[in-house]
Amino acid sequence: MPKRYITEMGMGTDVHGQDYTVAAERAVFDAIHHSSLHFFKHLNKSAHDMIIDLLVAVPKPEEVDQDRLARSLPYGTVNLILSKGGLEIPGDGEDDAIVIANAGIIVRLTD
Repeated sequence: MPKRYITEMGMGTDVHGQDYTVAAERAVFDAIHHSSLHFFKHLNKSAHDMIIDLLVAVPKPEEVDQDRLARSLPYGTVNLILSKGGLEIPGDGEDDAIVIANAGIIVRLTD
C-alpha cells in the first residue's frame, strides 16, 4: 500500500481572463514551488515513482482542461480530483471576475 510522504497546498488566481484552468495551474505551481525533495535517493526511488492525488477546487470545475492541468505536474502518476470550491470575485464588468483556485497535492510512494 502506498504511503503518504508529502502534502502541499497552493492558491492561484486568474485576475482578468476568467480562465479556470489558468487559476488551477497557478494553484498547482504555488503548491509545488515551495519545496525541494531530497528523499528519493534515500528510498531508492525517483520522482517518476510518485503517485500523486491532485485535488483542485474552482467555482466551475467543468471548465477546467483536465489534461492540461494534469500535465502541470512533470513527474509521477497523477490522479486529478476536481471539485466545486475556490472563489469568484465579481468585477465591474460582466466578464471580469477574478477566479481563485485552491490546490492540494498528496504524494505517495510504494515500498
